[in-house]
Amino acid sequence: MSLSHTAAEYMLSDALLPDPGGSRAKGLRLELPSDRLLKFVTVGLPLFLVSLAFAREFSTGSQISCFSPTNFTGKQSAYVDTACWDSLLHHGFDAEGHAVTKSLWVLKVFPYSLLVVAVLMYLPYLLWRYAAAPALHSDLLFIIDELDKSYNRSVRLVQHMRRVQQASAEPERFWEEYERARRERYFEFPLLERYLTCKQHAHSLVFIYILRNLLLLLFLVATCLYLVFLHLNIFFQDEFSCSIKTGLLQEEPHIPPLIPCKLVFFSVFQLISLSVGSVYVLLIPVVTYNALQLCQWDKGLLSVYEMLPAFDLLSRKMLTCPINDLNVILLFLRANMSKLTSFSRLNAVNALRETTSNKEDIDTVVDFMTLLAGLETTKPK
Repeated sequence: MSLSHTAAEYMLSDALLPDPGGSRAKGLRLELPSDRLLKFVTVGLPLFLVSLAFAREFSTGSQISCFSPTNFTGKQSAYVDTACWDSLLHHGFDAEGHAVTKSLWVLKVFPYSLLVVAVLMYLPYLLWRYAAAPALHSDLLFIIDELDKSYNRSVRLVQHMRRVQQASAEPERFWEEYERARRERYFEFPLLERYLTCKQHAHSLVFIYILRNLLLLLFLVATCLYLVFLHLNIFFQDEFSCSIKTGLLQEEPHIPPLIPCKLVFFSVFQLISLSVGSVYVLLIPVVTYNALQLCQWDKGLLSVYEMLPAFDLLSRKMLTCPINDLNVILLFLRANMSKLTSFSRLNAVNALRETTSNKEDIDTVVDFMTLLAGLETTKPK
């Protein structure tokens, strides 16, 4: 008998979770994997393409090539290129023959507009980082710690039950006390459950998360519309007619009224705009999915932790409308599953419960541990 008691003690001591070696606060993920991917693509793509555009500009020199008259000297030709690049005005004629001008100045600021786009795409991340991440960090740290502690409390409770049962002179009295404790819910540790229940009535995290995705969606749509506007109005005209008869040159007879010019960088800007627009259009459904995933509960994690004596949010049907802070916390708990040491063990216990012949006797991890320790979960006959 002593050998079986010793084996049960070793089994229960091994079932306890070890204390975490380092601080859990350092490794918590405060961004979902999809959000991190969105931030990397939406901010990094325009920055990368703009850097390529600037590198081409610095390497090739002039971004415009004007066809000056043959009697112009080299300095005069350079002046024509500079003047036409500074103005970027296309002088043409409409269908009725009237002179019209069209500004192409937006092409000059196109690389800088992509820098503005990258800054705008970074704003939702800053909103989440400074408005929601500190509170989410505290919630995750407390909940993860309490979930692991609740598991350890269950194992220590079984250890105490073994000691009391071995020292009891009246075994039947012990089982009567055990059954009464189960009926009166003495084995529960309601702090975690009540904390999560309170989070169902809070909406600060979910509001900021939805606002973050709405802002990102707004910026994506606005950028796509801006690129469509450029393609419809500007990005089909790589050649234009420039006039330099202004100022002191206005009365010079040897200067032609219009000089044809060609934009050297035009194809590069077309490729950049098409790349950014195509990727952003593909990201719009991803952002929409991130916002809509809050419309349903992630019950996988909760169903596993139903094995804890103090955790019955599902069995009590306490889950109401999913658009609240608790659902956001569950999403981030799923992303921080590596920090939940108790999850893998409870998941294994939950799987073993389904294959146990007397599964009706196993409601919590306490019942499972009593079976492993050689204690019956019901009063012996």
